[in-house]
Amino acid sequence: MSEPKKQERDYTKEVNELLPEVEALVKARAIQEALDRIYVLEKQTRNAADIPSTRTLANRAIGICYEAKQYGLLNTTFQTLTKKHGQIKGVIQSMVEDSMPWLDHMEGETKLEFVKMLREVTEGRIFLETPRARLTLILARHEETLGTKEALEKASELLSDLQVETYSSMERREKTDFILEQMRLLAAIGDWSRVKVGSRKINQAFLKEEKNEDLKLRFYDLMIRYSLELDEYLEICKHYYAIRDTPSIKADEQKSRLALENIAYFIVLAPHDNEQSDMINRLNIDPALTKLQLQSQLIKSFVTPELMRWPNLVDYYGETLRKTAAFAPVSSPENNDGKGDKRWKELHKRVIEHNIRIIAKYYTRIHLKRLTQLLDLTPQETEDVLCRLVVDKTVYARIDRPAGIVNFKAPKTPEDVMNDFSGDMAKLLGLVEKTWMSMNAALAAKA
Repeated sequence: MSEPKKQERDYTKEVNELLPEVEALVKARAIQEALDRIYVLEKQTRNAADIPSTRTLANRAIGICYEAKQYGLLNTTFQTLTKKHGQIKGVIQSMVEDSMPWLDHMEGETKLEFVKMLREVTEGRIFLETPRARLTLILARHEETLGTKEALEKASELLSDLQVETYSSMERREKTDFILEQMRLLAAIGDWSRVKVGSRKINQAFLKEEKNEDLKLRFYDLMIRYSLELDEYLEICKHYYAIRDTPSIKADEQKSRLALENIAYFIVLAPHDNEQSDMINRLNIDPALTKLQLQSQLIKSFVTPELMRWPNLVDYYGETLRKTAAFAPVSSPENNDGKGDKRWKELHKRVIEHNIRIIAKYYTRIHLKRLTQLLDLTPQETEDVLCRLVVDKTVYARIDRPAGIVNFKAPKTPEDVMNDFSGDMAKLLGLVEKTWMSMNAALAAKA
């Protein structure tokens, strides 16, 4: 394909004279003769850089083949015209864009061959990157319908090769849709690391626009699947918060309730840290939570500085929680990812961790035997959990094994000692100043 050059001659008159003759040949079913007539004039218009005339002739040539339903000839003619020496960029672009709607009227192998041919034509041509992306999506969906693992991997690979985020000719909404399709297929083959990479290409501010609500819900559904796979419970809460903040979800009481229920389940499953503590306390005062009695009580149990007994929690919440998608056993029909039993054990761990934090808050020292009773664990399990929390720096604890005593009081650092001394001195000086002022006031009153 040559560089654009100045038009040397206008062949509009010759084209207008040729087209009726071509149509007559087409009606007489002399398709090849009609194409040959077009080729002769097309060469002249192309060499003269007459873009409008060349475009008209090229589009009519492929149009004749399509209308005659000679799809093999259509593919050959298309490739022949695009490979002509010095073929004009605008002509190729017009041919591809004008032929794309024909795909809606093709089926089966005919459609597949036409798509593959168009992809060959568009390969390496930056000005056709958007049509190529659309063609690749059609081909990927065809591969997906084959239903085999190899076909699914091929479909994912086809779409993943497209760097649509760099396409200047593609609208932002279409880009987002392509990236979501890439993520969906990557999730289908279990390539979760690349799903995460794809999620970074999505502009979440763009998803907040009302017209993009469908894209937003698709994105967060994929992110929930990703976070579930990696057991990122706090991230799952954030995703459900984003879903619940969507207008259509707000308007649907059942969907809004389901999102809030999942927020409650996964916030208690999330490991304790400052962010988790902040989120669970904000959730506790959410007016909508009061309408969910069981979930409200569960959240309140975790924010109240009191011990929770696991057997009592199982009796009160177990039957309901084990019927939810989050905690359903593997054998249950409600289970959808096979991790319900794992999350049920995680909930038990969070209850134990909560109890240890409460005990550390109220006790400076406690016998290991008594601690074991309060946690409803064996001595070894108690030590294991306690050691893990110490390593995570959730609590401070030291175990005196010969004495069987756990010490929760952390020794003061030199900085802490100095801060305490400074605070005590400030209080002392404040009292001295207050006493001095009172004495002066009393002396002034006597005088």
